Amino acid sequence: MKLVIAGAGSIGCYCGGVLADAGHEVTLLGRARVLDPMRQNVLTVTDYSGMRKTIPADRLTLSEDPACLSNADLVLVAVKTGATAEMARLIAAHAPAAAPVISWQNGMENARTLRTALPGRDVRAGMVPFNVVPAGPATWHRATSGDIVIQSGPGALARRLSLPDLPVTETDGIEAVQWGKLVINLNNALNALSGLTLRDQLLNRDWRRLMADQMAEALAVLAASGRPVASTTPLPAWMTPHILRLPTPLFSRIAARMLTIDPAARTSMAYDLDAGRPTEIDSLQGEIIRLGRETGTPTPICDRVAALITQGETGPLSPDQIRAGLHGPGG
Repeated sequence: MKLVIAGAGSIGCYCGGVLADAGHEVTLLGRARVLDPMRQNVLTVTDYSGMRKTIPADRLTLSEDPACLSNADLVLVAVKTGATAEMARLIAAHAPAAAPVISWQNGMENARTLRTALPGRDVRAGMVPFNVVPAGPATWHRATSGDIVIQSGPGALARRLSLPDLPVTETDGIEAVQWGKLVINLNNALNALSGLTLRDQLLNRDWRRLMADQMAEALAVLAASGRPVASTTPLPAWMTPHILRLPTPLFSRIAARMLTIDPAARTSMAYDLDAGRPTEIDSLQGEIIRLGRETGTPTPICDRVAALITQGETGPLSPDQIRAGLHGPGG
């Protein structure tokens, strides 16, 4: 297929590289600061298992001009949440009306934003479970495991996109999958505040207890609002907080797949904070806080974490320092 990846960031460049290596005609729409190193070198994608692919620049179309959307058979949206409305406007102006649009973004509102701006088009939500980090000029490294899930629809798009190094499946219950991903992604902010790698954070029981308490808080809010949650890990969503609270030796044995992480990996929010870029805190903790207010369910941990990130706190903080600022139940 002719694929246009609308947003050449970490996820967009990694997925674009894997898809181009498999023979798809991939266009990366993004900023010159990201695309220029690929023009000068090659695009390299790697992962935690040792996979390494190099894609010559002439195998890709690299564009800062949204008119490139006019060639798309399929548009994969991978911009940050704050840029979704503008990208939707560009898709409406340039992309063929018959080209499906799939959101490969964090948060719950992106597909809604796209649908509002693109009435009558095939717009689908999606969930990308893994973490991708920059690993040098024109090099992107997948640091965690998991398979992409997209909303079911016509055209067998999951089958056509799916690759051994990039499995894609379809589901009729995409919102439940997205909520499950959001609950896990609440740790993005905690990891950014910790100053630790994800692996070191998961091997620290005090951090896991805080992760568990934040997750339980979110699950209570979602239950109160009647939102179903589908787990994006091998464990059921309701069980994960209990597993996180176990002693480290037992946790390590039970949750071995949760530790399938590159040793140096951190979350994208940690990189955003370090670089002074806007974060997606409003699409993560912010969603739980808003639902908590609607349902009258307390969200003290999410409130505290969101405030720290919004204030630009870069840490490193300890779990006790974060808990010390809690108000309400659990504070």
